[in-house]
Amino acid sequence: EVQLVESGGGLVQPGVSLRLSCAASGFTFSIYYMYWVRQAPGKGLEWVSAISSGGGTTYYADSVKGRFTISQDDAKTTVYLQMNSLKPDDSAMYYCAADLPPCMVIASETYDYPYKGQGTQVTVSS
Repeated sequence: EVQLVESGGGLVQPGVSLRLSCAASGFTFSIYYMYWVRQAPGKGLEWVSAISSGGGTTYYADSVKGRFTISQDDAKTTVYLQMNSLKPDDSAMYYCAADLPPCMVIASETYDYPYKGQGTQVTVSS
């Protein structure tokens, strides 16, 4: 059974950092592309970041470039999202997702990820 379990969200003030984790199981983690996507209330699913299989290449939405860093640990089958300088606009439910290449790297809000977790809530507010 495939599982993607996110953790690390919370309520934080603007400017601080959070690190999200996504523990994966039930599939061959090292050959999949991994993603972080988010959804704010009343909005569509927004692609945030992706990392290629093996972690060699990373991709970021313009809105988070320079502030967020995606990484993965193949031994722990876990993908991370380090989020620095958080802003209120970053508030959303954050999901990790996985897809097998060839696949979309920068995905639209309607992209059908084969695997997606249940999410972890991030709220940035003073």
